[in-house]
Amino acid sequence: MDKVRLGIIGIGNMGSSHGKNIIEGKVPGITLAAVADLRAERRDWAAENLGRDVRVYTDGRELIAGGLCDAVLISVPHYDHPVFAIEAFKAGLHVLCEKPAGVYTKQVREMNHAAEASGLVFALMFNQRTNGLYREMRRIVAEGELGAIKRVNWIITDWYRTQNYYDSGDWRATWTGEGGGVLLNQCPHQLDLFQWICGMPKKVRAFCHEGKWHNIEVEDDVTAYFEYPNGATGTFITSTADAPGTNRFEITGEMGKLVCENNELLFSKLEENERSFCKNAKSGFGAPPYAILKIAPVGGNEQHIGVLKAFADRILHGGPLVADGAEGIWELTLSNAMYLSSWLDTTITLPLDEDLFLAELNKRRAASRHKVGSGQVFAV
Repeated sequence: MDKVRLGIIGIGNMGSSHGKNIIEGKVPGITLAAVADLRAERRDWAAENLGRDVRVYTDGRELIAGGLCDAVLISVPHYDHPVFAIEAFKAGLHVLCEKPAGVYTKQVREMNHAAEASGLVFALMFNQRTNGLYREMRRIVAEGELGAIKRVNWIITDWYRTQNYYDSGDWRATWTGEGGGVLLNQCPHQLDLFQWICGMPKKVRAFCHEGKWHNIEVEDDVTAYFEYPNGATGTFITSTADAPGTNRFEITGEMGKLVCENNELLFSKLEENERSFCKNAKSGFGAPPYAILKIAPVGGNEQHIGVLKAFADRILHGGPLVADGAEGIWELTLSNAMYLSSWLDTTITLPLDEDLFLAELNKRRAASRHKVGSGQVFAV
């Protein structure tokens, strides 16, 4: 195999962007073989813009069974990510899935089991992992340069949305349509990076405010508190109603502080471990001396194209993925725990009670303003 023959299921905003990148030759290891979408206008667009050699299907299942593809990229609404992935694995196809991995971890766990049993390549579109600043944050933490983590804070509110955005589709911001709000739609990349760099907490307490700033049934404003096994704490704050918004990711450790903000990473590096300084200081005041280092990103920042290149390289040559698909369950565990904590007004201890979460989610799906009709799911 010289190139991976890829089929894209769902050619809405993201799927069409991936398709254009491939036909423009930006991913040398992949050729676009087929696309599928339930919407006629999307299929018409594909026929006009993606070339005559690309087969256009009405349904993703037809694409999977069509025999034209070695792999699929799934870019449909969240609930159907595991559905199509499991179908593809059964058909012997490699899978690259858009974020999030799904809506609830119990379903995603089934997808992960299907992937493992198939022996096929499974990747997730966590393209923010290609950002050299985040990779450097992870390296500094992993190599112990920051010392043990004491505190983590991320305020991410720079994705303002108007009411018109939410009114653009009756499935948007509903429990049956998207399965959640800002946590499930905007935040998967940040929650993934949170756990990828800092690890998983053991306890979660969250306050998810539903329809606080918009006429929607899901959350648009969230404040969460985490506790880690080593005693470290964390906060995660997000909203789609702050203008202007903020994006500041801060990690404090025994040897200083990392701050990623405005596309810049600064390391305030202590000359002495804070714990040692605290215990041995002869004065009640003062603090360890430090230097502020500007950390340069390492490597490029290819985003979606980088994920696609790595996916192809893994299939063709066994190279490393940007994000193994099985890892998608961790950021979803965080958002599921945050929802459950808010719904039950209590602290959630991990591992998550997946059956309890699904039962609570289903209560909200049953009362949702968006009613699932024929069972068709459109690309977004």
